[in-house]
Amino acid sequence: MEQILSTQVWNGKTVGDYLTVEFLAGLAGDILALIVIVVLGLWVSSWIRNRIVNIAAGNRHLDDTLFNFLGNIASYAVLAFAGIFILNTFGIQTTSIVAVIGAAGLAIGLALQGTLSNVAAGVMIILFRPFKNGDFVEVNGVSGTVKQISLNFTELSSVGNVQVIVPNSQVWGNTITNYSAYPTRRAEWIFGVGYGVDLGKAEQVIRDTIMSDPRSKTEPEPFIQVNGLNDFSVDFLVRVWVNSSDYFQYQADMKRKVKEALDANGIDIPFPTQTLIQSQ
Repeated sequence: MEQILSTQVWNGKTVGDYLTVEFLAGLAGDILALIVIVVLGLWVSSWIRNRIVNIAAGNRHLDDTLFNFLGNIASYAVLAFAGIFILNTFGIQTTSIVAVIGAAGLAIGLALQGTLSNVAAGVMIILFRPFKNGDFVEVNGVSGTVKQISLNFTELSSVGNVQVIVPNSQVWGNTITNYSAYPTRRAEWIFGVGYGVDLGKAEQVIRDTIMSDPRSKTEPEPFIQVNGLNDFSVDFLVRVWVNSSDYFQYQADMKRKVKEALDANGIDIPFPTQTLIQSQ
């Protein structure tokens, strides 16, 4: 074996000339340094990510999605620096490698423009928070409760409990209506009564019926006024404030209660009619 090694020459030296104690000791030291850097980099990246994520976990007013995103970014940044440090430790020039990575990134970016636009929009949604999990929103013609906000898409649950996936580029690039952003909303109805009805009595019946419901708010003051004189009816415009969480059920309940109250008080609710006159 020694004879074979002694006959293999590289750069004017045999393999045996390289396999010295100093060379092996240096190689072992480099491998040990590599292991230490990798382990330390993984530990630091995990520690930083957990610290950032725990900031949101310890405060219910902070958003988990945002801090998970920031934690991942910080973790990847630490790993990237650790990789560059390893290459420099072994004497590898990183300038050309960074240039190659940049060129590859440009090519990948051009090939994945649609996906990257979703990611960019996802970052904007996570940073500026136009809505959060649990909000009822309407975006790009779709309504539903927000279930998940990721970098690529936003998941909604429709009123019929159907999963709807909306790409983030279509969320951020369109008008967003957030029905849960404010604690209260104003419910609105139009109730029509006949022309022969006592308008003061009709108004009082409508007011008493709606304001007797504990969900109705007295502040801001409710608005109940005659708003239109149509062909067949005198229309009352009614506006009352209610908690946003009660809005949909409240609005439906009041329609039925007012109809029943008007009927009980003998107040006519007109509907379109036609009178046919037949000549003799």
